[in-house]
Amino acid sequence: MSADATPAPPQRPRADALRNRAKLLAAARDAFAAGDGDVTFDTLARRAGVGIGTLYRNFPNRQALVEAVYRSELDDVVASATTLLETHPADVALRRWVDRYAAFVATKHGMAEAFRQALTSGAIAASDTRERVRGTVGRFLTAGAADGTLRADVEADDVTVALLGAMLGTTSTAADPGQRGRVLDLLVAGLRADPTAR
Repeated sequence: MSADATPAPPQRPRADALRNRAKLLAAARDAFAAGDGDVTFDTLARRAGVGIGTLYRNFPNRQALVEAVYRSELDDVVASATTLLETHPADVALRRWVDRYAAFVATKHGMAEAFRQALTSGAIAASDTRERVRGTVGRFLTAGAADGTLRADVEADDVTVALLGAMLGTTSTAADPGQRGRVLDLLVAGLRADPTAR
């Protein structure tokens, strides 16, 4: 290659490869959310409608799969804030977002052991997750202060701590499955500029 020749740009994955990866992530996410954390790779490949070789090309081991599901879900949770804020007042958007966040937490519980290993190995940083959640909560608070639906005197970190406490203190498998929703309603009601609204 001559000195002035430019290297070829990296090759983009084929569309079918991207679709297969998305199907695998969706199948794994659904299995983890259902509490089926021990599902075999053969079963996941069947559920996704792909061959086992395709699964291993994308995720050589369970740890790689867990990390990918976790990152994909966290990206989706954070990104959902934009659409919610574009289509709802900030207080309503926040309440809908905390439901989306609760679904993310349910997925994490389904892959609890593998998730703990990822945290221990440093592959997933709990501080990064908290920072991203805090940043997203901050967006809702800023928008709510601007549109008058949320209090302006609340710190994003305080709301994040309360949200984490609500998630840890309630589970979807508890004797009262509606408790989580009621606790989240209380949390958002306490953040409203007018607590009697909505």
